[in-house]
Amino acid sequence: MSRVQSSAVGSAGREQLYGAAIGEYGRALDRLTAGYEADVDKRHDLRQEIHLQLWRSFEIFDGRCSLKTWTFRVAHNTAVSYVNRERRSNTRFVGLEEIEPSLAGEIREPDIDRQRALRQLAGFIRQLKPLDRQIMISYLEEMDMATIAEITGLSSANVGMKIHRIKAILSGRFLEEKRYV
Repeated sequence: MSRVQSSAVGSAGREQLYGAAIGEYGRALDRLTAGYEADVDKRHDLRQEIHLQLWRSFEIFDGRCSLKTWTFRVAHNTAVSYVNRERRSNTRFVGLEEIEPSLAGEIREPDIDRQRALRQLAGFIRQLKPLDRQIMISYLEEMDMATIAEITGLSSANVGMKIHRIKAILSGRFLEEKRYV
């Protein structure tokens, strides 16, 4: 679904837009919530909040961007607000510059498997600052740089640079893990 036009969205129009968004991107939104929250109960709360905000947002949707862009912009903004509320806990988010040097000192276990690697990747992504997290989750959802740029408000070049840096750090991390296998 490329673009859905809506002007003066009424209840039926909002329901149609919401249904289309959930039908097309519902599973991706579930993965997005997992990228922002590790705890299953809190993830459920975040998913409900995203759905509520998405429903509300279609009242003002005017079709100037694609349904996909709108859906993910609302979802990411809601998730970032959630993360900022949760920040009061002991969780500490780190920038890319802080992660790279800290990787060398971590203890490595020799029996890394695919599931463990995916859990490590998810944990790494949850540690990122909200904007970097938003970029990587969108990238892992196979969105192109132009779409990610439209969602985040960054330039495509900046998105590409951030993806490249994060992938390089991840690659180094997993290569380091393999040395201990």
